[in-house]
This record gives sequence, structure tokens and C-alpha cells, in this order.
Amino acid sequence: MSLPSQVPGSGFPDAGQNTQVSVRSVGVEEEFLVFDADAPRLLDVGPDVVATAERNGGDEMQFEKELKRAQAELGSSPTEDLGALERDLRERRAELVTAASGRGARLVASGTCPVPGNTQTTDDQRYRQMAHRFAAIEGQQLTCAMHVHVNVDSEDEGVAALNGIAPWLPVLVALSANSPFHGGSDTGYASYRRILWDGWPTAGVTARFTDAADYHATVGELISSGAARDVGMIYFDARLSGSYPTVEIRVCDVCLDIEDAVTLAALCRALVATAVAADAPPPGPRPELLRAAAWCAARWGMTGDLVDLRGPAARAPAWQVADAMVDWVADALHTAADAARVQRGFARLRECGTGAERQRVAAEGSKIARAVDAMTLREEAAS
Repeated sequence: MSLPSQVPGSGFPDAGQNTQVSVRSVGVEEEFLVFDADAPRLLDVGPDVVATAERNGGDEMQFEKELKRAQAELGSSPTEDLGALERDLRERRAELVTAASGRGARLVASGTCPVPGNTQTTDDQRYRQMAHRFAAIEGQQLTCAMHVHVNVDSEDEGVAALNGIAPWLPVLVALSANSPFHGGSDTGYASYRRILWDGWPTAGVTARFTDAADYHATVGELISSGAARDVGMIYFDARLSGSYPTVEIRVCDVCLDIEDAVTLAALCRALVATAVAADAPPPGPRPELLRAAAWCAARWGMTGDLVDLRGPAARAPAWQVADAMVDWVADALHTAADAARVQRGFARLRECGTGAERQRVAAEGSKIARAVDAMTLREEAAS
């Protein structure tokens, strides 16, 4: 994903440029599992699928290898128009589905692998070094997320966004939850990906940052400590992108349906815009409470209680907390003309359920392999 108006090496716009816009650009990255086209088993052809998609997609397309060979990633172009984002994701998914089909494979949109299976680390120097340093943590990381990039005008504005959106990120975990099964078992969680991902030493919630200098000092010390190999391994729930002038929100499981992905992207944009616009944001919850809220969201998704962090932490019905988040960002949703889309998206999720709920319905009767079929991207749906 590329964004314009960057200062070389900084990732952020030149302070002398007038980059203020009424609606922020947004982009999405999606990670998928790669399975045999005819059987519920992983297939280590992800790098080949990506290479084929890159050859066939042209300059406007972007596909990436992932940590494991049974994975593939796509990224959208940044846009202010969510309709354009939806079309872009459909086109890129279609390219990747076609490339996978040519390798006897299919793409599966699940945050974790529902069935037992093994995959090798992708043959890349960086990934090999990660495997050596992080041992079993790296070995168990076969997880697929959706990352949302939202444009910001400066690093200090980005830090203000990171601080302001933190109490609401667990709600995004719950709304996107799509990983109830792992290795052939029901984990009892809605997003078990979240639990696995938290094994990385830099993953998860953060305390509030004073400013951009404080943020970068923290990142530098984490790298110096050996907890991260490089900036790319700063796995905070939300971070300043190391490559683009964006805040990158990293808490969502990958979605099967593009409509759900775009709804989440709209919410991420509205959260950033609302946090930045706040004149004097109140002190945020302690990291311990943020961790508790994230765990609760991963455990129950939208089927139980979440932790309401607007005051003293208290449990509340999941949809009540989600509706409170929408109320908090209402002005930003209306400014971006996204309110109706989010309303439709919430109605869809209430009716159809999250990915985790749909996987469990598909696997009813302990037939977990059916969840693989239910979460497979179809060519007709991607075209």
C-alpha cells in the first residue's frame, strides 16, 4: 500500500505542505490461509501464489509473502471513498483467488487454522532470524489479521490518535472475531488469534505516550532490548506505521466478507478522526484494564459481555458497548458520509453473526473441517 506526499525516510507529509483534509484516507491489508483446493489441509504455496498474483496484477496491485508459507497477503490502495475501497478489495481478492487456483490452492479467511496442520517458515532472511530468536513463539504463529491504515498529518497527531482510540480497540476485536478453532479443537474463544498473537513480546496494549518522541524512544528501547528485531516487529495493537503517514490499527481478525471489512475500516477511520479532534482527552484506562478488556473481547466476541471503559471498568452487553462506540464517533461518521454504511454493517453482523459465530454454525456436530469450507473465498464472490 502506498500513500502520497511523503518526506523520504519519514513516512509523514512535509510540515510545510497543506495536507489537512476533511475526510482521511484509509487502506486495508488482509492476510489469508492457503489450503489445498480439494482437501482441508494447508498447502505451502503462499509465496508462489503471491508471485503469480504480482505478475498478473500489474503496477496497481500489491501482494505480499507472509511469515508462513501457507499464507498470502494483499493490500488495498489508500482512498477517502469506502465504495472505492470495497471495489479495490474485491479486485485484489479476485486476483489472489485466481493465482491460488492456478496452484491447486484456495484462500481461507480465518484468524487461525481450524484444523490440524503444519507449515514451514517462508524462506526469507528476516523470517529465519525471527524463527531463531523467538523459537516456539514464532513456530506457533500461523495467524491472519486485517490491518487498517488511517492517514494522519503528523507523528504527534498519530500519537494523539493512538492514545484516544485505545479504550475502543477491544470492541473491534469482538466485532471482527473470526478464529474460534485452532488445530482441530474449539478453543472456547471467539478470537483465539488474539491470544496466540499476544505471545510476541511487543504485542498488545500500550500505556499512553506523551508525544512522538516518547513513542520513538519506547520503540528504540524495545528493539535494543531484543524484544523486537526491527520496527516491523513492533506489534502494538495500534502503531505509527514505519512506512506510511498513517496510524495502523492491527487488532482485527481477517474477515470473510468484504462488507464486514469495509464496516470495520469505516469505524477505524472514525475512531482516529474523533480522537485527534478531542481538545483535552481524559486520562486513558491503565494498561492492565485494557488487557482485561481485550481478553474479554477475544473470549466472547459479540455473544457475551464486553468491558465498558468509559468510566470505572464494568461489564456490559457487547452490543451496548459497540453502540456506545458508534455514538462516540458519530460526528466523524457523518463527516465522512459513513454513518449509513456502519448502520447497515451493524445490522448485518447482528443478523448473520461474526465470523466466529458463523464458523461454529458451519462446524456443528464437531465437524470442524466444515469451517474451512465455510471460510473459503469463492471466485464468484471475489469477482
